[in-house]
Amino acid sequence: MTEHGMFGVGGSGDTSGFGGLVTRKSPVLESQRPFGGDFDEVVDALEEAYPGFNDAIERVVVDRGELTLHIVPSKIAEVCAIMRDDPSLRYELCSSVSGADYFGSDERRLHAVYHLTSMTYRRRIRLECAVTVDDPHLPSVTSIYPTADWQERETYDMFGIIFDGHPGLTRILMPDDWEGYPQRKDYPLGGVPVEYKGVEIPPPDQRRSYR
Repeated sequence: MTEHGMFGVGGSGDTSGFGGLVTRKSPVLESQRPFGGDFDEVVDALEEAYPGFNDAIERVVVDRGELTLHIVPSKIAEVCAIMRDDPSLRYELCSSVSGADYFGSDERRLHAVYHLTSMTYRRRIRLECAVTVDDPHLPSVTSIYPTADWQERETYDMFGIIFDGHPGLTRILMPDDWEGYPQRKDYPLGGVPVEYKGVEIPPPDQRRSYR
């Protein structure tokens, strides 16, 4: 009898949760007007409120019902201040700052992603900045959104993106003397010695399959 379920798992033994992950749709590189919904209104409001709009916004992407503005890295704090303060925008909350590594895509493979929420207008928007591994610097937005404090620290800890002007940019998950950034795509998947026991966790493709 063939077993099924948790303890009858077959296949590669990949317990990372990413086994069999397949990209089903090509990413949208840039969207054209009209964007749809209230996205045109949001982009128009930012363009009217921010004189440096054309120099700061690299592209606008609408995909899967979400609006993303790709920002020139040096302009991210300026854009966030406008997004928060302009009466037509009012994105008062930064709910998340996270990172992504598009390894092999282009030179600017490290991305910082900001999720903003307008509680006034019940809207959400994503801002995204791309930097290089050799120069992974971005202005901190903690003076605009205090909630970004620990989120920027985690993004620094996991991806090595440096947020200039952060009040205390230190590791938050890994030990202070840890070498490397664990969520970069070129970081080893496993084989990290486990403290106290002296054992080693193998990479996901070398872990056993449960029978």
